[in-house]
Amino acid sequence: MTKHAAEQFVLITAGIVIVALTAGAFWLSYAHLAEVAGQHGLGGSPIRQWAWPATLDAFIVAGELLMLHTGLRGEGDLSAVALTATGSLGSIALNVAGVNGTGHGRDIPLLDYVVAAVPPTAALLAFSVLMGQIHRLVDRSVSSAEPASVQVPKPPVTAPTQQVERVQPSGLPAAVSAQCPEPSTEVAQRRPRGGRPPGAPLEVLVETGRVAVADQGKLTRAVVRKAVEAKGLTIGSKRLTEVMNILRPEFENATETHPANA
Repeated sequence: MTKHAAEQFVLITAGIVIVALTAGAFWLSYAHLAEVAGQHGLGGSPIRQWAWPATLDAFIVAGELLMLHTGLRGEGDLSAVALTATGSLGSIALNVAGVNGTGHGRDIPLLDYVVAAVPPTAALLAFSVLMGQIHRLVDRSVSSAEPASVQVPKPPVTAPTQQVERVQPSGLPAAVSAQCPEPSTEVAQRRPRGGRPPGAPLEVLVETGRVAVADQGKLTRAVVRKAVEAKGLTIGSKRLTEVMNILRPEFENATETHPANA
């Protein structure tokens, strides 16, 4: 068995175990909460008794899925964390508190509380591990689906800009470039400001990536991201994909027009 096959076998087996553990722990926690609801006001309505635990356990599922979604986008979401924590802590607390309903006036062993707390705690941990595995699988599939870098020939070297001499008031000649100065607005956009900027317009990111790719001779996400960060700007995964989608056709056409061996 090759190393890759062994890794796949271990990953699939771990995934099956995690799914089974998550389902079993959720079922035990849900069933116990349903019993607690039946002992405290909902015993006369089996439908309401079994629907009530969803008001807590659904928070855990929704919060974990939202955390996975924001994690894939490289962002953070405190509301998703708060949602998951609320459902998890509430489920654990009510499972433990529900043990008091079966005491019948006698002391309740400590192990009874432990037995009640284990299923919701195991469900929380198992579901977190499951979301982490899905996150890694999605990242790996995105990385493998990304097309290979496109080798782009460097632009031909042109003659240096002619220098124009003018006479200063003192009579000393000074070389002045004939190239028009860069507009002040564009300079202001490219100049990094203090602190971490929230982002930059798509046009600025595309132009920055176009210059960097022409200089490096290849089109990759790493080249574009490094060039953007070198200018003190930030770029998210979604915006980087938009820039790549704009630049890729340009340089594929450039490769066909100017082959590397030409």
